[in-house]
Amino acid sequence: MNQLFKVFVTRRIPDPGTQILTPSCDVTFWESDDAIPREDLLKNVKGVDAILCMLTDKIDREVLERAGPQLQVVSTMSVGYEHIDLQACQERGVSVTNTPNVSTDSVAELTVSLVLLTARRLLEGAYAVKNGEWGKWKPMWLYGVEMKKRTFGIMGLGRIGYGVAKRIKPFGVERIIYHDVQKLSFASDFGGEYVEFEDLVKESDILCICCNMNPQTRHLFNKKTFQKMKTTAIIINTGRGGIINHDDLYEALTSHQIAAAGLDVTEPEPLPMNHPLLTLNNCVILPHMGSNTWESRNRMAEIAAENIISVLNKGRPKGEVLRRIEA
Repeated sequence: MNQLFKVFVTRRIPDPGTQILTPSCDVTFWESDDAIPREDLLKNVKGVDAILCMLTDKIDREVLERAGPQLQVVSTMSVGYEHIDLQACQERGVSVTNTPNVSTDSVAELTVSLVLLTARRLLEGAYAVKNGEWGKWKPMWLYGVEMKKRTFGIMGLGRIGYGVAKRIKPFGVERIIYHDVQKLSFASDFGGEYVEFEDLVKESDILCICCNMNPQTRHLFNKKTFQKMKTTAIIINTGRGGIINHDDLYEALTSHQIAAAGLDVTEPEPLPMNHPLLTLNNCVILPHMGSNTWESRNRMAEIAAENIISVLNKGRPKGEVLRRIEA
């Protein structure tokens, strides 16, 4: 009888992923919704053939060494894989996989929701009701802004940026402008205009960050950038927290250099409770909820599990970041 491959899963995951792994693998789960402590991660990976991890799990050289030479694949249940040491994996012949193109719709929907939540000051209104601040009608209370006739900017016109543009178009925005590494033909689907980055920040009434983080985009939105934006501008970030310098954002919001911000991603995550951004009414912060739908998370779990089964059976996974090189 063949020995089952050993798999360690660093968190509870939706049933569709579990049902793929358990019939053919010896699976151990960290039975919690909370991130696994470092010492428990190091203890539990010993001797496994595969690790199914989350974006919050640091998979570095120490983890790989503790797992042992039989480790074949690290499968992350996320699109991002910056938490995994790719060089160390490559040196040890370990495949790395992710779950791309699964949460596009859910993140695009969340982005548009965050735009409206921030622009219409809906969270402030909800808190006003709960705190007993809702009195008789006031003509000058909790003004927001409409989407109609606005210039809507998108930084990064990938799948999510495209999904945001298609969803925001029916709100009657006057222009949709975008910046990416190059002009993209599919922007014509929604009448999108390619502009240089300088023009994107100067002309946008609402600016959505939908790009990945890399050395070029890290802290791209900083004091100098905010100074070029309209004082009425609203910035939304559902890309990566590190694209915005949070200290500079706080200064821009408190000095009224820009009007408001909506963040679903921060640096770090979670944001400390004493962070100054949390004191501002004109900064809406969500706890990284972009892919928080049953449909998205179920499919992410399925693909993460399928990737493991594929690599262990010498196949090609759907989300191949780094291919295992056989010795």
